[in-house]
Amino acid sequence: MDDIGKSLTKIIKERKWNEEFNQLMKEVMRDPDVVSFIQEHSEMLDNSAIEKSAAKLYEFVNEKKKYQENKENQLAPGYQPNLIMNHHYIDVTYVPTAELVAKQREKSIKNLIHSMDMPKGIREATLDDFQNTSERLQAKMEAMDFIEAYLTAPKKFHRGLYLQGSFGVGKTYLLGAIAHDLAESGFPSTLMHFPSFAVEMKQSIGENTTGEKIEAVKRAPILMLDDIGADSMSSWIRDDVLGVILQYRMQEQLPTFFSSNLDMKQLEEHLTFSQRGEDEPLKAQRIMERVRFLAKEVTMQGVNRRQQQYENN
Repeated sequence: MDDIGKSLTKIIKERKWNEEFNQLMKEVMRDPDVVSFIQEHSEMLDNSAIEKSAAKLYEFVNEKKKYQENKENQLAPGYQPNLIMNHHYIDVTYVPTAELVAKQREKSIKNLIHSMDMPKGIREATLDDFQNTSERLQAKMEAMDFIEAYLTAPKKFHRGLYLQGSFGVGKTYLLGAIAHDLAESGFPSTLMHFPSFAVEMKQSIGENTTGEKIEAVKRAPILMLDDIGADSMSSWIRDDVLGVILQYRMQEQLPTFFSSNLDMKQLEEHLTFSQRGEDEPLKAQRIMERVRFLAKEVTMQGVNRRQQQYENN
C-alpha cells in the first residue's frame, strides 16, 4: 500500500496526473470485480468517492493479478485481496486462501501428534492412504471403530489396539493414521518408539529427569507404544518404567495402543526373561494383565512394504 501511494504521489508531483492517472484508472475500471463491486454499492459511491479510493482500487487489481499469477512479491502471501466498504470509501482487505487454510489446518493437526523417535512423515499418515488388502482390512476396520467410538464419547474408556504382525506390514503407519484422524477432531496423541524410549530413560538417570519423562508419557491422553518387545528389557525398564506407565493408564482408563512383531503370548514370554537372564514369569504376567486390559489384539499380515519400497527404488 505504501509503495502504491508513493507511486501515485510521484505522478501528481511530476504533473503527469491527468494522463497517467486516467490510464491507470481505465485499466482498473475495466476489472470485472471492480465493476461488480461499484455496481453493488452504487448508492454509497459517487465519482468523488471512487476517485479518492483510486489507490485502493489499484492495489486490489495489482495484488489480485499477482495472486492469480502466483508471483513472489505479493503484499500478503497466502491471502487473496477483497474489496470492502469502509466509511463510504472503498478499501482492500485480505482473506486467507483455501490453500493457506488447508496448510494451517494440517499444521494444527500435526501439532496435536507428539512423535517421539518415530519414522519421518508418520504424522502425515491417513486412513484414506492406508492401502486395503484382505490381510489388513480387519485392522483398519478396528481402527475406524475405535475412532468412531472415541469421538462419540471421548470421556468413556475405550480399549486401544495391539497391532501384531511381521516387519513392514503397516502397523506403525496405521498408528499414525489413527492419531491423524483423532487430531482432525482436536484430540492429541503421543506416538513413541518404545526401544528408543527405553534407551532415553537409561540416559535420564544421570540427568535426574526419569520421573519427569515417565509422568509426561503415562499421562498422555492417547498413547501409542510402537515396536514393543523388539529389544530385551532390563527388569527396571519392564517394572519401573513400562509397568508404572501401564498401571497408571489402566487405573485412569486412558486409551493405549501397541504395535509389535510378537503376539501377546510371545510378548509375555519375552518379558519373562530380563537382560540378565532372570526368569520372572509373575512380573511378566503382571505387565500383560495391563496390556490385555488396555488393548485388543489384532493381527496384521501381508508383504513387507518397506522391503518392497526399497526394491522398487
